[in-house]
Amino acid sequence: MRLIIAFLLPWLTFFTIGRPITGVICLLLQITLIGWIPATIWAVYALSQYKTDQKIEKALNQRRAEPP
Repeated sequence: MRLIIAFLLPWLTFFTIGRPITGVICLLLQITLIGWIPATIWAVYALSQYKTDQKIEKALNQRRAEPP
């Protein structure tokens, strides 16, 4: 769902991943017609990084939960 949002409303993606200031900056970029494509690319990249960070955090938490 977030990927669809990243393509249609790139600025909203940043709000859904907890980065509101970046979302405002992306909205300002998106306001211009030329800035729509870079804003979309930026949102998709940020979403990818967010998912990677979540996977790393999950793996670290699982590793800490295992007994030595």
